[in-house]
Amino acid sequence: MSNIPAAGTKAPAFDLPTDGGGKLSLKALKGKKVVLYFYPKDDTSGCTREAIDFNGLKADFEKAGAVVVGVSPDSTASHDKFKKKHGLDFALIADEEKSMLEAYGVWVEKSMYGRKYMGVERTTLLIDAGGKVARVWSKVKVPGHAQEVLEAAQALA
Repeated sequence: MSNIPAAGTKAPAFDLPTDGGGKLSLKALKGKKVVLYFYPKDDTSGCTREAIDFNGLKADFEKAGAVVVGVSPDSTASHDKFKKKHGLDFALIADEEKSMLEAYGVWVEKSMYGRKYMGVERTTLLIDAGGKVARVWSKVKVPGHAQEVLEAAQALA
């Protein structure tokens, strides 16, 4: 059972390092809609596709008053390489301690080929300008996902 914050609840606060030696907090994003997408690992096929899809719609997200932020347990150095390699133009949060992943309920037991391990469940949250969760997509399938999130961001007053 995951503890992903439900729509209508306050999004858990965070303040973590990002690529490029930055830091990002939920407080710093107040007044903007935030697309927070959690992904398992930099430079793997699904995660790369998802990042490129979100990046391609960045101008549309901005028009909708939304900022896109990716989150994974990778290091900032890994994020820097990933961003440079794929020309990504949005912040990637490095949650090596998994504090944010746990707060958002996306650090879960997964199973592959019968082997159980802990990992990130691909999840996206749309947070409104007041810091409340407006919508949640869990167990995300990458194709078409960024476009669907964009439409929800555009519809969010």
